[in-house]
Amino acid sequence: MNDVTQDAIDRAARLLEQGELVAFPTETVYGLGADAENPSAVNKIYAAKGRPSNHPVIVHVAPDADIAHWASDIPHEARALIDAFWPGPLTLILKRAEHIPDTVSGGQDSIGLRCPAHPVAQAMLTAFKNGKGGVAAPSANRFGHVSPTTAQHVRDEFGEGQGSPVAAILDGGQSTVGIESTIIDLSRIATHGPVLLRPGHVSVDDIARVLGKTPTLPDSAAPRASGTLEAHYAPRTPVALVTSAELTATVQGLRAAGKRVALISYLPHAAGDADAACKLPSDPAGYAYGLYAALRGMDACQAAIILIETPPAQVNWLGVNDRLRRAAHDSRGVLARLLATDATS
Repeated sequence: MNDVTQDAIDRAARLLEQGELVAFPTETVYGLGADAENPSAVNKIYAAKGRPSNHPVIVHVAPDADIAHWASDIPHEARALIDAFWPGPLTLILKRAEHIPDTVSGGQDSIGLRCPAHPVAQAMLTAFKNGKGGVAAPSANRFGHVSPTTAQHVRDEFGEGQGSPVAAILDGGQSTVGIESTIIDLSRIATHGPVLLRPGHVSVDDIARVLGKTPTLPDSAAPRASGTLEAHYAPRTPVALVTSAELTATVQGLRAAGKRVALISYLPHAAGDADAACKLPSDPAGYAYGLYAALRGMDACQAAIILIETPPAQVNWLGVNDRLRRAAHDSRGVLARLLATDATS
């Protein structure tokens, strides 16, 4: 459990039981946790993040949790995926049990459940209500911002100690996966089959190997789920995705226009032309591991724009490309405007 003591775990569990917020590590990103069956505690998450109350949160449970406590219907497909991928970075959307408050589901009749693989998260969930409870936990950042993959990222978002909405932060080191969990909707399995709501480390091919069918894309009536808004995971600095072939010329064009440029790439380029640069690994797992730290690092460089080399359009890059597309969504048109700006104006 890294340097997290059992006393710290027990204190975090007691704080959760008292209705407080606790930030904790998972293998995907750090979560901002509250007692999932305490609506006032869950509402503290929404208030701290500035999160819309109709945007669901995921409930994290211990490895030996009774899923029937949370879900009214557990199809055999859910059991198969649980056996294959839990603990791990997979969230299942199931029909919510009637006695579970709909605060965690944004008013919907469904619920998102996940069993995290991180040892600190598992220890906390085991200590919380003697392993019988659930912790509602979206990512521990302001709504729409870049997700945290270290305890310091959480401190950067919310502070620590007096005045912070977070009662405790458990430091479990850097998250090993680095992007949020895959979300599969099984709440309409009889009529729609498995539906991919959010891609992640567990791929559609992984799901298909277990279920014998490939998840489909969501329709307009699919449940709302965490991290699926068009604009999400965004730094304060505008973001633009640029192809490998155009990257060097784009950097040079921005520099010629007198603009500071931050660059995130995965292939060797003329990074020296950028004011700040970060090269991530060229494999999707390594890239995902470093992505959010890279976005936060480039965001601190006071650049006019963060250029990101567009990763390959391959199925194993689907989770990374999803996060990058959402991070760049609200920056559309910025790159063209910056390139058109005369440096002397």
